[in-house]
Amino acid sequence: MLSYTDADRTVREHAGKLKPAVGSSETLPLLETLGRVLAAPIIADRDQPPFPRSTRDGFACRATDVAAGSPLAVIGRLRAGEAWTGSVINEGEAVEIMTGAPVPPGADCVLMVEHATVDRSQIRPSRQLTPGENIVAPGAEARSGRAVVPDGARIGPRHISAAAACGYAALPVFRRPRVAILATGDELVPIESRPLLHQIRNSNSYSIAAQVLERGGKPVLFPIVPDDLAAIEATIHEALDCDLLILSGGVSMGKYDFVEHALLNLRAEFFFTGLRIQPGRPLVFGRLPVQPSTHRYFFGLPGNPVSAMVTFKLFATTVLAALSGEDGSAMDSRFAEAHLAGGVSGRPGLTRFLPAHVDSDASHVSVRPIPWQGSGDQTAAANANCFLVVPEECGDLLDGSLVRILLI
Repeated sequence: MLSYTDADRTVREHAGKLKPAVGSSETLPLLETLGRVLAAPIIADRDQPPFPRSTRDGFACRATDVAAGSPLAVIGRLRAGEAWTGSVINEGEAVEIMTGAPVPPGADCVLMVEHATVDRSQIRPSRQLTPGENIVAPGAEARSGRAVVPDGARIGPRHISAAAACGYAALPVFRRPRVAILATGDELVPIESRPLLHQIRNSNSYSIAAQVLERGGKPVLFPIVPDDLAAIEATIHEALDCDLLILSGGVSMGKYDFVEHALLNLRAEFFFTGLRIQPGRPLVFGRLPVQPSTHRYFFGLPGNPVSAMVTFKLFATTVLAALSGEDGSAMDSRFAEAHLAGGVSGRPGLTRFLPAHVDSDASHVSVRPIPWQGSGDQTAAANANCFLVVPEECGDLLDGSLVRILLI
């Protein structure tokens, strides 16, 4: 069994070799690209800003005049969206200016309105300024022809804003990878069914599909597969036209856990078949041959719902991101740090991911574990907004300790 760290490294190594299929991009209207992965960089179509821009309401003037301390004559007013049509600002002159307006030629600084005493058409500065103060120089944010956002970025509102500023009404994005979702188990029934006492609804297919959608993939849900070797093999074979296979259940050591046997019969190559983590110990990762030089990666997730949720988040998202064209370094944002509220007993030998709730304000981030009944406790998971990470080598965690959390 691998440690969490070794398993993460293994998955990243394989994900690093994956790319979207050639020609797998499409151009969509700008707002429809939210959450998708950029297939080509966003290029600035002009310098940003295209003019020296005032960052304050105040008076555009010369720093040497301010240093002299003499009154300055206000010769005009300039709002954002207006162009200065007057003469070059000369010695002893100033122009009233608003935030975002272009600084008139001749002026090299902006005196904030609160630092000036106004007397009719004159101002008297109350502080010194340096050249360039309260001005953003042309091209300081981006140069014309340069990339503002690189390809491989997962598009969020900030990227939409940057694209709009550069005149993009549409963007090229990678197509969404198709992810086959196969839930196995004789105990499963469809979610619209009324289960008998010994049955449970197939929640895993939906939680996994939701995570696939959240990460920009296209879930393909297969019907529930019974604990039958031939049925599992047939369904896996049918799913091979998808870009990634996610199976849940049937990967433990039980008499009717046939998933690994089915994968072996289909000539699977396994990279690991169990981890030193909780929940998610029986996780399986490997690939299946499709053609002599092509493979399909798969994950066999444990059947317990919280285990499936956590292991997908920890590992499958890395491969899905690569298939989506996303820059792999972005996956580091899954983790953060917080101060533990309350103690947690250690269990050396296992990296544990415990349902927890993180609270924060501008000065402090704290996390408290949520009581749970193990990896089948969906109520605890539903009320968590993170998982507390207890490292494998860790003993007891004390109240106030700085800990890592897995964001969800």
